[in-house]
Amino acid sequence: MAVAGGGLFALSAAGVFDRSQPTTAPSTSASQTPATQPSQPPSTPKTPTTPTRPSSLAQPSSPALPRPTVRPSQPAPSHPRYVFPVGGCRADASQSHHDYPASDIFANVGCLFVAPVDGRVDEVTRVDTWDPKTNRGPDRGGLSVSIVGVDGVRYYGSHLSAIAAGIHPGLTVHAGQTLGRTGKTGSARVTPPHLHFGISWPTKPGAWWIRRGAVAPQQFLNSWHHGGQLSPVDTVAKTRRAYGVDRGCRAYC
Repeated sequence: MAVAGGGLFALSAAGVFDRSQPTTAPSTSASQTPATQPSQPPSTPKTPTTPTRPSSLAQPSSPALPRPTVRPSQPAPSHPRYVFPVGGCRADASQSHHDYPASDIFANVGCLFVAPVDGRVDEVTRVDTWDPKTNRGPDRGGLSVSIVGVDGVRYYGSHLSAIAAGIHPGLTVHAGQTLGRTGKTGSARVTPPHLHFGISWPTKPGAWWIRRGAVAPQQFLNSWHHGGQLSPVDTVAKTRRAYGVDRGCRAYC
């Protein structure tokens, strides 16, 4: 960011160059002044229309530089920052998942589930309705939160033990911000505690078969876990095109 300097050329505005008369005027006796001619006051220069500023506040004599502009055809690049979605304790992401693309990130109950990227909250489920007798697909996640990142990708975490206060659809969140805590709700009630993590493209509300995961997230989780910044944007876009028309749940419904 360029900052224009000021004050290096601020001489002469306070009258350094306005001494048109000698500093010591030649003495004149009263006898040299004619008695019939009244003495006239010395001529006074015209007062400028704009008051002269003190030298310490004078403006530079050089013209100000124009502000830099960003051309519409060359916008400044923007790169989202990615973080691993579990914080506060040890977490191990599974390198495979049954029936559809996702990862189970095994961690103790109460670890932080955080936003993996800046974005807005998409959907929130605050009630655990899973029943092992029916094992319905829409209920398996238990307590869950999904966000749509500034990169256009949706991220989903479920089996939470709690959802952070104030988290609601439409809320703007930032990478690393707590969304909830890991737990054993939904179908995790009969498994070790873990965060079910899915990556997909945004859909209309209620499309749980997409929201739970449509793109294998392992390579991205492994990158973020070690401080990398691998982005899923291209993979999600390619998978979305190959998926075609959405006619509902296709596997493990």
